[in-house]
Formats: sequence, structure tokens, C-alpha cells
Amino acid sequence: MTRSSDALFDALKQGLADIDARGLRRRRRTIDGANSAHMTVDGRAMIGFASNDYLGLAAHEAIRAALAEGASRYGAGSGGSHLLGGHSRAHAQLEDDLAAFSGGFVDDPRALYFSTGYMANLAVLTTLAGRGTLVFPDALNHASLIDGVRLSRAQTQIYPHADIDALDAMLDASRDETATKLIVTDSVFSMDGDIAPLARLVDVAEKYGAWLVVDDAHGFGVLGPQGRGALSACALRSPHLVYVGTLGKAAGVAGAFVCADATVIEWLVQRARPYIFTTASPPAVAHAVSASVKIIASDEGDQRRAHLASLIETTRAMLKRTRWLPVESRTAVQPLVIGGNDETVALAAALDAQGLWVPAIRPPTVPSGTSRLRISLSAAHTADDLARLDHALTTL
Repeated sequence: MTRSSDALFDALKQGLADIDARGLRRRRRTIDGANSAHMTVDGRAMIGFASNDYLGLAAHEAIRAALAEGASRYGAGSGGSHLLGGHSRAHAQLEDDLAAFSGGFVDDPRALYFSTGYMANLAVLTTLAGRGTLVFPDALNHASLIDGVRLSRAQTQIYPHADIDALDAMLDASRDETATKLIVTDSVFSMDGDIAPLARLVDVAEKYGAWLVVDDAHGFGVLGPQGRGALSACALRSPHLVYVGTLGKAAGVAGAFVCADATVIEWLVQRARPYIFTTASPPAVAHAVSASVKIIASDEGDQRRAHLASLIETTRAMLKRTRWLPVESRTAVQPLVIGGNDETVALAAALDAQGLWVPAIRPPTVPSGTSRLRISLSAAHTADDLARLDHALTTL
């Protein structure tokens, strides 16, 4: 390498050394076979508490069969972007299914399917917002929402987490009454497991004529009647709502969707760069998601949600018996705040040695001094799985 190349690589190596010194190096794990509550990780049998497969559908036989059927019917890839030959009957059917399933919050619902939740959030925020727009995001929003707001180049005022009075005051003080306004929030916050005050947010959005963008990544399939999502759980209806649901978590497959009034969705089709300028996901994946939505809405889906609810209550009680600080959560995300990076990593390693995969979450994902274990529950877990985790946490 040349001297200039040496300098470039030296800067990266120093940056990596700094990450190591702060105990923040991230490492990937390799799973053999299907992702489930019980899996082989790096060659070892493990009970996994790291996955967002909340209903245990990722390895469901009917969904596997639908994926195979989709590949047989539609091939391996889409062949193009949605607007240039890549939009298959499987994509169209899935969008109809999702609009019917989760679109009860507007009179004329329509859904748009994306390859990932990150893309969906970027699309919504960069298309509905721009220079001259006022955006009001919750302080604890997911990185994809943060990045979407930044890329929109809108004027941004971040409101304190779930503080609706502060948000109301910010909107009231905004002087440009002609500017488009967006309120942006997660439904279930992924690091704390708490749920946004959605009913009050709708009231504020309607009061000030603002869009309310809700990212229901951790609520779709789990919350509400038949798992229809956080908006359904709160029985909310408003034309101001723009709903984003993720399909790689509770649905067990991949992708995401935006659901809103048909006019909003048509605007995204015409203007959303993350939708227009990318190859459509394989139609087989969309075909498998449609099968998943049917299971989510079925009696089997109700049974899985009931089992998950039981696991959540057991875990809440269990974490209160430990010497660390549980975060109040009634969702499948159950955080246990340890504090320092080194202690958190050491505890995760001790659990790993006992065959329990519980990830350590550290800054910058969470604030400094609040490093934690994040226990993600699945309907595929058993009471025995939780008993093993309970024993480990109370004896370490």
C-alpha cells in the first residue's frame, strides 16, 4: 500500500481500537438451521432470547411451504423495480391482504409493500416531508425514523419521549400555519418495550392538521384484535394516520408495508425514491407473507398471542426478583438495565455459557450508563425456557 493508503487504514484501525476500548465492539453470531427459540448458534445448542420472531412463525411449516410454492410459481427473483416489470401478482395480492387486515383506521385504505422496514420509513418521511416541512419526532424513535427525518431536510423539533404536553406546546408555538407538519413515533419502543400514547397523539395531530406517522414494527401481529396492530388495539381512526408495519418480526418472513388513505399511497408510488429506485423483493417472499397474515388472523394466531402474553407476565415477575433494574414493559420486549458496558457484556457472556442467548445492548443504541440485556420473547418459548433463564439470572 502507498503511504496515503496506510493513513486511510490506520484511521479505521484506530477507530476500531477505540470501539474495543469502550467495550462496544459488535459481533455477529451464525445460526445453523431455522431461526427459532431453540437453535444451533456457532455450533452450540442455545435458547435464543435475541430474535423478534414474536409469534414463532419464522419456522412455521405452512409458511415454509408457501415460500416454496411461491418460488415454484414466480421464480427466484422479481426481475425489476415495481414500476419496471417487477410487480407480480403475489405483491399485488399481499398489498390487498395488508390493507384489509390493518387498514381499518381510514375509510379508503391501501397498502404498499417494501423490501425492509428501514426502506419503508425512509420512503414515508422523505416523501411526505421536505424543506419547508415541520417534523416532530419522539426522542426515542428507531434509527430508521431518525435517518428518514434527517434525509427529508425538514425543520425538526424533537419532543421528549412520550411527552404529549411538550409536543402540543411545540406545535402551538410553530408560527408557519401553512407548513406541512408531521408527528413521528414508534408504537412499541424497541429498547424499552413501552407503548406510545397513540390516542393522545391522534388528538394532537388532528388539532394541528398534522400527519401522524406510526412505526408499528414491534406491534404488528401481536397487538390488537387478531394482531391487527397498535392502532387497532387503541381503536383509532383518523385520515391523518400513516401506518408502517414490519413483516420480518411477528410475521416471521421479511419486508414491511405502509398503509394509509389511498391518496397517500399513490403519492408514495409516484414520489418515494426508496420504492421507485430499487428492485422489488422476490415474489415468493410476498406469497409467504400472505400465508403468514392468514395465520396471524386465525384462531392459531390468537392462541400464540395468548401464550406470548402469559410468557410476558412470567418474565415481568421474574425480572423483578433480580438484583438489576427491569424496565416497565407489557410487551414482548423485556429489558433489564445493568448499567456499565463491561458488566453487561460479562453478564451476557455468563448466560451464553449456560446456553442462553440474551444480547447486550450498549451505547449508542441506548444512553451511556443504561447498557442492558434485552430479552425478546416468542410464542415458541416454553415455561421451561423461562425457568432456565430465571435460575441463571438469580444465581449469577
